[in-house]
Amino acid sequence: MKIKKYTRVTAFFLAVCTVLLMLPLSVRADEYWPDGVKTQSKSAIVMEVNTGTVLYEKKSHEKHYPASITKIMTVLLAIENCDMDEVVTFSADAVFKNEGDTSHIARNLGEKLTMEQCLYAVMLESANECAYAVAEHVGQKLGGDYRTFIDLMNKRAKELGCTDTHFNNCNGLPDEDHWVSAYDMALISAEAYKNETFRMIAGSPSYTLPKTNKCKAEYPCHNHHKMIYPFRGDSSHLYKYCTGGKTGYTTVANNTLVSFAEKDGITLVCVVMDAATPDHYTDTRKLFDYCFENFQALNISENDAGLAKDNGKNYGVLNNSEPYVKLDEDAYIIMPKGAQFSDVSYKKTESAKGKKKVARLAYTYAGHEVGSVDIVKTGAKVKDNYYVNTDSGQKKNERVIRIDPAWLIVAGVVIVAAVVLLFLAKRAYDNFYVIRHQRKTKKNDKMRFREKKRKKYNRRKDRFF
Repeated sequence: MKIKKYTRVTAFFLAVCTVLLMLPLSVRADEYWPDGVKTQSKSAIVMEVNTGTVLYEKKSHEKHYPASITKIMTVLLAIENCDMDEVVTFSADAVFKNEGDTSHIARNLGEKLTMEQCLYAVMLESANECAYAVAEHVGQKLGGDYRTFIDLMNKRAKELGCTDTHFNNCNGLPDEDHWVSAYDMALISAEAYKNETFRMIAGSPSYTLPKTNKCKAEYPCHNHHKMIYPFRGDSSHLYKYCTGGKTGYTTVANNTLVSFAEKDGITLVCVVMDAATPDHYTDTRKLFDYCFENFQALNISENDAGLAKDNGKNYGVLNNSEPYVKLDEDAYIIMPKGAQFSDVSYKKTESAKGKKKVARLAYTYAGHEVGSVDIVKTGAKVKDNYYVNTDSGQKKNERVIRIDPAWLIVAGVVIVAAVVLLFLAKRAYDNFYVIRHQRKTKKNDKMRFREKKRKKYNRRKDRFF
C-alpha cells in the first residue's frame, strides 16, 4: 500500500512539472548599456534632449572654462524675457569693453538693432558686444543692470539642476570665476533647444543684418559651427543630422562645442570641452554616430499596453465615455537597441507640473533614467446625454441612465450564480437532519450486528465447554 501511495505522489509531481515546462516563460534579458566609444576631449557628454537620458559621458561633472558656449544661456534668457522686436541700444560698455577682440561685428555706440537681430549675431558670429548689449537690455528691463542679468544666469542654472556652474559674464571671456561642467552645459542647452525661436536661430547657416542708424551697409552673418555651415570654406565637418549648435574658443578654455542632432525620432545634444583642434568636431561626429547606431526611441503609450489600457478604460463614465486621463502620447524612452520595453522599471514621482497633468511616471533601465511620461487630463466631462429625457410617458424633467449592455450581462451572471449558491445552501440545510439520522441508523445497525455476532459466538463456546 505504501509503495502504491508513493507511486501516485511521484506521478502527480511529474505531471505538475510537465505542465510547468509547457508554460511560456518570461525571461528578463541582462541589462546592458553601450559603452564602446573613445574620445580625445578632456570632458564630454551626450544627452537626449527630451528625456534627459545620458547616453555617454566622460568626466561630465568636471569644471571647465566654457568660452563662447556661455552665450547659449544668454540667448535663452533673452528669449524668455523679451519680444524679438524690442530695440536694443548699444552702450559704451557694450562697444568698448569688447574692442580688439576677434569675436565681434563692429557695432557702434548708440547703434540700434532688434533683439532678434542681436541674437542671430550672438549665435552665428559669436558677437561679444551684441551679447553684452542683450544682457544690459534684459537687466534694465528687469529693473536692474548688467549684473542683474548675470545673477539671472546663475539663478536659471540652478533651476535647471546645474550644480557645477558659476557664470560671471554673458559671453564667456576668460574669467577665473566663470566655469561650467559638460553635464550642466547639456542641461542648459537641452532647455534652450526646446524653445522654437532658439532652434530657428541656432540652426541657421546664415543671416543678414540690415542697415541700421549707424551702419549704412548690410552685414552678412555666417554660422561658425562647421557641422552646419562650411565656415571659411571648410566643408570636411558637415554633418547632415546636425540641426544647430554653438562654438567656443579661448586660449585658457581651448575648444568647446555644443551640437544638436536629430535622427530616427531621437534628439541629441553633445557637449565637448577642453578639446584640441579638430578633436571637438571629430569627437562630436563619432559620438553622434555611435549613439544613433546603438540607441532607439520607444513611444511609451504605444508600448506600455498595460498602462495605456488602464488609463483608457477605468476612468470613463460607466465604461462608455472618453477617459478622464491618459498617457502623454508624445512621450518616449531611450533604450539600447535590442532591449525590450518590458525590461524597464517605472515608478510614480512627484506630481507633474501643469494644470492638465495629474502625475508623472519615471522609467529606468540598467541604472539609467531613460525617460518619463505625464498622466494628463483629457478634459472629458459627463455629458447630459448620459441622463437623457424621454418623451414616451415620462415627465419633462425625468431622466434615465444609459447603461452599457455588457454591465447587464455581468450583473445577470452574478445574480444567477448567487441564486444557485443560495439554492445549494438551502438544500444542504434542509437535509441536514435526514443525513444525520441516516448516519445514526447505520451506526446502530452495525452495533446490533456486532452484538448478535458476539452472543452467537458465546453460545458456541458454552456448548463446547
